[in-house]
Amino acid sequence: MTAPDAPTPDASAGLGVRDVGTLLEALPYIRQFRERTVVIKYGGAAMTDPELREDFARDIALLKYVGVNVVVVHGGGPAITEFMGRLGLPVEFRGGLRVSDEATVEVAKMVLVGKVNKDIVVRINRHGQPAVGLSGDDGNLFKVETTTGPNGEDVGFVGRVTRVDTGVIDHVAEDFVPVIASVGSDESGQAHNVNADEAAAAVARALGATRLIFLTDIAGWLGDVDDPDTLVVQATTDEVEDALPGIAGGMRPKLQACVDAVHSGVGAASIVDGRKPHSVLLELFTDEGCGTQIRPAR
Repeated sequence: MTAPDAPTPDASAGLGVRDVGTLLEALPYIRQFRERTVVIKYGGAAMTDPELREDFARDIALLKYVGVNVVVVHGGGPAITEFMGRLGLPVEFRGGLRVSDEATVEVAKMVLVGKVNKDIVVRINRHGQPAVGLSGDDGNLFKVETTTGPNGEDVGFVGRVTRVDTGVIDHVAEDFVPVIASVGSDESGQAHNVNADEAAAAVARALGATRLIFLTDIAGWLGDVDDPDTLVVQATTDEVEDALPGIAGGMRPKLQACVDAVHSGVGAASIVDGRKPHSVLLELFTDEGCGTQIRPAR
C-alpha cells in the first residue's frame, strides 16, 4: 500500500528523470574541472540579496566537495558606498573606478576586510566547507602600485596588483576555501583600494586558473546596453579588444580583465548573471551557461 503522503508514481518518475538528466549533463563538466582551479569574482546582487547569498555559498561548498579548487575574490562597492554615506564622505567614480583618497581607503578596508569578508566566510562555513578570509595584506598576498583610470584619470589610492604570492593561496586552499578581499598596500605600506575585477584577474593569472568567473547584475556583455536580446554568448579576445574603445562604465574593466586573464593563460573568462540562482553552477556545469564567455582567439 502506498503511504498517503507519498508522491504519485508518475510525479516521482518525472522528477527522477529530470534530476538524472541534470546530473548527466553536469558529469563531463565535473570531470573537466576536478582538481582544476576556478577563480570567482563575487559581487553585485549575488552579494546583497539574502537568497542569492545562500545560493552562492552552497555553490562554493558543492564545487569544493566535487574536487574543484575554488578561490573567491570579492569587492563590496554598495557596502562601501553605504558606510561612506553614513560618515558624510563624498562618493565619486571615474572610468568605472571609485576615486579613493585616504579616508575612502580606510573605509574600504574596514568594510571589506572587517565585515563583508567575514560574512562570506561564515556563510560558506555553514554550508559544510571551511573557508578562510584573506586580504591583499595577509602574508603579503598582493603587492600593488598606484594606477589611473582607463583614460588616465587620477583616481587616488587605487592600486594595480603587480604580484600575487600564490604560495599563500596554495597553502590555504589545501584545506580551506580562500576568500580574498580586494585591498592591498604598496612598498611603502600605503593602503590602496583595488578594483575587485582586476584583483580576481590577477589571482587567476598567477594561479594559472582554468576558469575565471565574474558575477554581475546584468545578463552579460550586451552589444546594445539597452537591449537584453543582444547578449554576446561567446567572443574571442580579438573581438573584445576591437569593441573596448566604445564601451563605457563598469563593463569596460570587466571585459579588459577577461582579456588580460585569457592572454596570460587562463583557459576562459566569463561574465555571468549573478541575479540568477546558482549562476556559478549553471555556468560551469551546463551546456547553456549563464552569461558571456571570453575565450582565446584561434
